[in-house]
Parts: sequence; structure tokens; C-alpha cells
Amino acid sequence: MFSNIDWDVIVRSLPYLFFDGMRFTVILTLLATAGGIVIGTLLALMRLSGIPALALLAGAYVNLIRSMPLVLVIFWFYFLVPYIGQWATGAERPIQVGAFWSVLVTFTLFEAAYFCEIMRAGIQSISHGQAQAAQALGMTYPTAMGYIILPQAFRNMVPVLLTQTIILFQDTSLVYVISVTDFLGAASKIAQRDGRLVEMYLFAAIVYFAISLAASHFVRRLQHRIAIIR
Repeated sequence: MFSNIDWDVIVRSLPYLFFDGMRFTVILTLLATAGGIVIGTLLALMRLSGIPALALLAGAYVNLIRSMPLVLVIFWFYFLVPYIGQWATGAERPIQVGAFWSVLVTFTLFEAAYFCEIMRAGIQSISHGQAQAAQALGMTYPTAMGYIILPQAFRNMVPVLLTQTIILFQDTSLVYVISVTDFLGAASKIAQRDGRLVEMYLFAAIVYFAISLAASHFVRRLQHRIAIIR
């Protein structure tokens, strides 16, 4: 089987695969990670706020999102976001937001539920004595959280946050179900066009494996370094 592989089709397709497909995948991963961490941190603060209504609302959101398959959420937001835009702007017709913005909203809100639990664990890992010491110094709760608790929680959770980002990078391949050209989508289009399914899907698997393995190795080294600093 491998003797019949046309390696030249991979070489010819590299500019399209990386400059179009992989660039989209990386941009989506970075933006969704940044947005997910911000929203996830806010959700974690809501769950830990001690205000029952906020804690219940954040908990319900996290449990709902984590109970749904990602591919279903992608379809849901892809068709729902235009109507949300219509409702928000008062337009007569659904707002055409485009596939990129739909998947960005999807992955940001989906990953926020997972980043919420990571950040909640990180905040709870900080000794209560530090919050009490900040209070004794006259700091308000938001000030203590912003300058004392959250920086330490982020440092403790960096390896886990990066691990979740690697998972997000892999999950972005699901956007091909709505015909978005990410790395896997680009490989799939070339495979269908040239009739070279084995070559393109094998190459895509190797690239995903190599990037994820290198990133995981980096996370392990960073985790050891953080453990030494502690």
C-alpha cells in the first residue's frame, strides 16, 4: 500500500495546507483560548462568589455545556448566532456573521466551561490565609483577588490551561462539518479533489501528532519548572 503513495501531492499542497488551513486552526485556537480563559475566570469567580444566584447561574451553564457534544454545539451556534445577532440589533433578517465568527463564538463559550473548572480549582488551591492577610491589610475582595489570589492561581494552573489548549487545538478539526477550511478541512478538500485520501489524511494525522506531542513535552517541562519554583 505504501509503495503506491504519491508523496508529491503532499509537497504540492503544503502552501495551501499551512498558509490557509493551519493558519486558520492556530488563529482559532489562540483566540478561543484567550476568550475562554477570560470568560472561564469570570464564571469561576461567580461560582465562588458566595452569591447563590450567581453561583447557580454559572454552575448551570458549566454543567449544560460540559454535557453536550462539541459537534452539536458547533451546529447549534452556526445556525443560532445569526438569529441572536438579529435579536440584539433589531434587524429584520438574521445577521450574516460568517462561519469564522460562528465557530469562534462556539469554541470560546464551549471552552469557557472547562477553563472555569480549571480556574476554580486554581483559586481554591490558594491558602485561605492569604485572602485573610489581604483583608487584614485593608484590601477589598476584588483587589485581593486581582493582586493576590488570581496571579498565584494562574501560575499554578498554567500547565493545565496549556493542556486544555492542546485539546482545543485538536478539537478545532471538527469545524470541517460546516465546511470551514481549517487544516483538516484543507487536507480533506485536496484528498477529495485528487483522489489521494490515504496520503492527505495520513499527513494530517502526522502533523497533528507532531504538534500535540511537542506541545505536551513543553507543558511537562514547564510543569517541572513551576514545581521547582514552588
